[in-house]
Amino acid sequence: MTAIVWTLAVYGIASVICFMFYAADKSAARAGRWRIPESTLLMLGLCCGWPGGVVAQQWLRHKSVKASFRLKFWGTVLVNVAAFIGLAQVALR
Repeated sequence: MTAIVWTLAVYGIASVICFMFYAADKSAARAGRWRIPESTLLMLGLCCGWPGGVVAQQWLRHKSVKASFRLKFWGTVLVNVAAFIGLAQVALR
């Protein structure tokens, strides 16, 4: 498999997992059960799952209003994208 296919696969799988965690947390919030820590959601986003986090925030309307979480979330997106660009530049040399 090419690097592009591997990259798409990693981001795709991580995004699905991240979305599932957001969905589980939303369900727990509605039912008054134990919640998934925000640090876990942020780490999943940082580890290539942020596209799934964006979709979950919009589609499930979860973690879409809390400003402190959104600021941290977009910070992890920037770190992930910067790391991706850095690794891509090294790989292309």
